Amino acid sequence: MKNKFYITTPIYYANAGPHLGHTYATIAGDVLARAHRLAGEATFFLVGTDEHGAKIQEIAQKAGKDPKVFVDQVAREFQDAWKLFGIENDCFIRTTDPAHIKAVEKALQTLYDSGDIYKGFYEGLYCVGCEQFKTENDLIDGLCPLHKQAPETMKEESYMFRLSKYQDVLLEKIKNDELVIIPETRKNEVVSFYENEGLKDVSFSRKNVSWGIPIPWETSHTAYVWADAFLSYLTGIGWDGTPGTAPEFWPADVHLLAKDILRVHATIWPAMLLALNLPLPRTILIHGFFLVDGQKMSKSLGNVITPQQLSDRFGSDATRYLLMSATPFGNDSDVNWKRLDEHYNSDLANGLGNLIQRVATLIESNLDGELIYKSEKLSSTRGVDILEFGKSFEQALENFELHKAIELIWSIIAKANQYVDERKPWVETKENPDGFLETMTTLVLMIHYIAWFLQPFMPEIAEKIVKIFGDDLSNKEIPENYKFIVKKGGGLFPRIQ
Repeated sequence: MKNKFYITTPIYYANAGPHLGHTYATIAGDVLARAHRLAGEATFFLVGTDEHGAKIQEIAQKAGKDPKVFVDQVAREFQDAWKLFGIENDCFIRTTDPAHIKAVEKALQTLYDSGDIYKGFYEGLYCVGCEQFKTENDLIDGLCPLHKQAPETMKEESYMFRLSKYQDVLLEKIKNDELVIIPETRKNEVVSFYENEGLKDVSFSRKNVSWGIPIPWETSHTAYVWADAFLSYLTGIGWDGTPGTAPEFWPADVHLLAKDILRVHATIWPAMLLALNLPLPRTILIHGFFLVDGQKMSKSLGNVITPQQLSDRFGSDATRYLLMSATPFGNDSDVNWKRLDEHYNSDLANGLGNLIQRVATLIESNLDGELIYKSEKLSSTRGVDILEFGKSFEQALENFELHKAIELIWSIIAKANQYVDERKPWVETKENPDGFLETMTTLVLMIHYIAWFLQPFMPEIAEKIVKIFGDDLSNKEIPENYKFIVKKGGGLFPRIQ
């Protein structure tokens, strides 16, 4: 398919409800999906939950719940959270979906029949928290650096995947950017792992974990959770498990994920695709972690910030803005409530909100709320070259520099507020009516473009701006003689005290 864009978030592990990192990644995916839809591309945005494995089995048992009942509840928590922030995903895939299970069984049988899966014996270190196998080099003082626990020494009969078979071909594809990994530092980490440790065959089944997809040819084994979860990137767009047959939207243009699951996505997953005779994804895009005052979020420390708390305090679109502008994409971000409040007040309440309120009030009070757009009335001093701005904005999104795209929008907001201060339209309306009309026409044009470019980041706010000004975002350009009918209403962003 030409002019298509397929983006995925991780299929989040359903051992608990969504946290700030999940929210950040999902909003980022939604921003990119909306931007590509706005550009007229056929776009598919996949989110979902990974619902099998030892950790979920253990947590459900401790809670006295059947694993399926447990994951049903967690999946609803994720779906409800994404509704809070206006996420427009095209599919919410669950690895307990019957069609997914059927496709996984078919794919695993294919790999077994081809010899890429064989019966063997696995012995090694396994972190239940990560649901990943570890090497000694992954540990710090013998502990998993993420979960601060010693991995289990696992020794059991297992069906193994011939990951080592794909070492050379995958390393070459990553080095040559046939499989792009962004940022470059993460690519270098992956290349270093390939060159220094190399790929070893990996266990693809567990014999002592009942909560999983049974291996078709020996149902006393269940599929290793990653072998199951990865295939959801295909089943979520309609794949039935047939090797060599890619769904319409495949390959994925972007797999968006955090750095802690990069290695499995850059080793096991592309090797599975090669074994199934399917194209590799084009880009793996890595985002950083969110810290609170320099510390990883932890319930025991009492520093967890939840999606619901953010929504309750700031609302949907303000949260989207605060998270997307928090740090250059790919970097870790250090946040706290004080910093978020200050950012909200300065950029949203005092910046964008103040601009919209001032201009709407001036038009409503002095022009009876109506302004007919005439391009000859535009001021040559507005200082914004929209053509060049649009190119820079699109380039920032193409480079996945979401923070830069937001900075560009806020540069127009700053220039518009500065223009108001310089022109003093409250004086012009009395002393220079033609100048006042010129000022308002210029500002309405600037606000129109602000709303246009805000759509991927703050869709509800863009729509509210449209309603305030009687604007129309069906076209990027304002038609000549378009009549704006302004009704200012309440403020967009009440200040946080």
